[in-house]
Amino acid sequence: MESNQNIIIPSGASNSFNLKKTILLYVKQWKWFVLSLLVCFGLVYLYLRYTTPQYSAMANIILVSENDKSSPGAALSDLSPYTNSTNAEIEDEILVFKSRGVIKNVAKKLNLNVQYFTKGRILEFELYNSAPIAVNFIASDSILNKVDFNFFIDITSETAFEYKISETDTPKTISFGENIPTYFGSMVVTPKYKNANSLIGNSIRVEVTPLNAVTDFLRKRIEVYQAASESKALNLYLVDPIPQKAKDILNALIYEYDQYTSELKNIRSKNTADFIDSRVQLIASDLVSVDDSIVRFKTGNKLTDVSSEAGQFLSSSAQNEQALTESKTQLRLLNYMDESVGPDSSLKAIPSNLGMGDPALSGLSARYNELLASREKLLQSAGEKNIVVVQLDQTLNNIRQSLSQSINNAKKTLNIQINSLENQSSRISSKIFSVPGQESKLRGIERKQGIKESLYLYLLQKREEAAISLTSTAPNLKILDEAYDSGNPISPNGKMLYIGALFIGFLIPFGAIYVSDLLDTKIHNKEDLQKEINHITILGEIPKVNEGSKKQGSLLVEKHDRSILSESFRIIRTNFDYVRRGRKIENYDNVIFVTSTISGEGKSFFSINTALTIANTNKRVLLIGADIRNPQIHSAIKKQVKAGASEVGFTEYLVDNSILLGEVINTYTINDIKIDILLSGKVPPNPAELLMTDRVKELFDTVSGQYDYVIVDTAPAMLVTDTLLISQYAGHTIYITRAGYTEKQILNFAKELHENHKLNGMMLVVNDVSQGNFGYGAQYGYYGAQKKKGFFRRKS
Repeated sequence: MESNQNIIIPSGASNSFNLKKTILLYVKQWKWFVLSLLVCFGLVYLYLRYTTPQYSAMANIILVSENDKSSPGAALSDLSPYTNSTNAEIEDEILVFKSRGVIKNVAKKLNLNVQYFTKGRILEFELYNSAPIAVNFIASDSILNKVDFNFFIDITSETAFEYKISETDTPKTISFGENIPTYFGSMVVTPKYKNANSLIGNSIRVEVTPLNAVTDFLRKRIEVYQAASESKALNLYLVDPIPQKAKDILNALIYEYDQYTSELKNIRSKNTADFIDSRVQLIASDLVSVDDSIVRFKTGNKLTDVSSEAGQFLSSSAQNEQALTESKTQLRLLNYMDESVGPDSSLKAIPSNLGMGDPALSGLSARYNELLASREKLLQSAGEKNIVVVQLDQTLNNIRQSLSQSINNAKKTLNIQINSLENQSSRISSKIFSVPGQESKLRGIERKQGIKESLYLYLLQKREEAAISLTSTAPNLKILDEAYDSGNPISPNGKMLYIGALFIGFLIPFGAIYVSDLLDTKIHNKEDLQKEINHITILGEIPKVNEGSKKQGSLLVEKHDRSILSESFRIIRTNFDYVRRGRKIENYDNVIFVTSTISGEGKSFFSINTALTIANTNKRVLLIGADIRNPQIHSAIKKQVKAGASEVGFTEYLVDNSILLGEVINTYTINDIKIDILLSGKVPPNPAELLMTDRVKELFDTVSGQYDYVIVDTAPAMLVTDTLLISQYAGHTIYITRAGYTEKQILNFAKELHENHKLNGMMLVVNDVSQGNFGYGAQYGYYGAQKKKGFFRRKS
């Protein structure tokens, strides 16, 4: 049963994204995805199989603050004007952990510069703490630490082994315990186990690496970092193929760090104690000097206590001033008395209380006043010439003289006394004025003495603390967790590698297909052709035939053929009949031209099989080879051409008017199908001019009336003008394109031919479509009776 379901008369093409088509584009290439996945998984398996696994080890510690009172630095912490932040201290300690000195000590302690290796079936692995032999080097450590040496040992018996430096060297047989000379000194190899018989057959490689190289390697591998921000906890991390080795290195690193910091603290404590001792001695001598200064100052100034003596000076000054005032008052009174008893003074009484406590003056004053009173009484009864009065006057005069002399003597005494008091007051004042300066100097000396004494006592206290810290050095860290390993290898990560292989396994073919599709400029099926040319009828597709079918001669359809190839031509025949009935053509309606854009697109193949398919319906069919420049029909049917048969064809008919049409048309039986064929003939020198002769019209007029169908195989339309010269004799034109061969860009030429009506009744066919792209990717499982055919690439 024939169907016309493959006829395409599109009304417009859609350029929108088609998810289903995009998915099918990749699904059709599933074999490449499977192959890529297998290759990627295989590579991952080999990588995991032959890669040495890496294990991680970690230790956790917490640092003890340097400002802790138990730490050695506490002795000077109060003296330091600087304080360090926690982060700065942590960074400093991390640098100590990764310092060359600390890590070099770790390498020395664990003897990491000497390694023992044994070889497995493929890989070589290290024997850490499990080597069956021990190598003892007689050279000094200073020399051994710089050695880069490698040698091989094969144990051959209980007492001997074979020694060689290179694998290509001739081995030397050496006994255990025998000296082996090397360029850096001798070495001795001894077995570790008592039963040396179990060591026979072991092959060991011993590698001696310079200690500096081991140190640099460990510095790069060991990681030290804070557990959290602003935290004093540190994590130590190391990755190594041997988990026990990684743990030993971290534990040794913690121990060496503690030893290093403890030694550093002891050195600092000792230096602190020495510094304090020197300062104590210096300050003690300064104290003695200050005490001597105080003694000299007090001795020189005749002082015992400046404050108490200053009070005495003030009291003496007050007393002296009082005595001076009293003396000056007495002097003024004596001056008054002196005026009263002077020679010019009249007889009058003298105050008796002006004697200022002098009994002589008081007595004379009282006697004078008594006699003066007696004279006054006597004058009342006698005159001034009275002898008694005269005697009294003489007596009064004598008393006055005596009194005047006594007053003068007293005045001299008071003046002396006043001068003495004034001198004494001056001395006391000068002493009082000098007291502040003396007190200031003494206070300065005493202040210096107090500072020296307080500093002396403080340093004595710190010296005791430093001495205590020397005997009991506190650790600089606390171990939270000793080194522990991860248990499982962290590298290579098989799970992640297989996930990556799965991703890459899909990505590689996906990317290749995507790029190939992105750069693809060719058509592959009728859908691609429809997108490029959406206004020309597409009759159908012709599938690709595999190489096996080609060898079996299955390029041409057979009489009762049920193959995909035959069915595709039947579908095209049915679709053509459907289109033909829809057209009204007066002349040459049964003439079908077959052409293409360029050569190699399969037009000759299509012409022959179309003629056979139509002839198989008991129609009279004529196949004309009009491609006179590059004829291909004769090559396709050469097995059916009898030996000695005439090869006169289309070219000879056009050139020689004497040749009749019946002479150039021959009947052939191809796969039990009879068909008339007009071969192309010889290639002419002037094909274009030949096709412009009147014989061409005469030929088509004749054959169009004699045959039901005339199939004309013409030249490619874009390369030569032959097809366009005879296009007026075609009722229909089938334009062949080839999947994976025809460029999309050159289809613009077919568009121009159609738009300019240069070819009559243009219809399109896609040839050589792969099974994956055939019929929008549909599989032809319906034809179970036929043997499944592979892919075949045809040439016209």
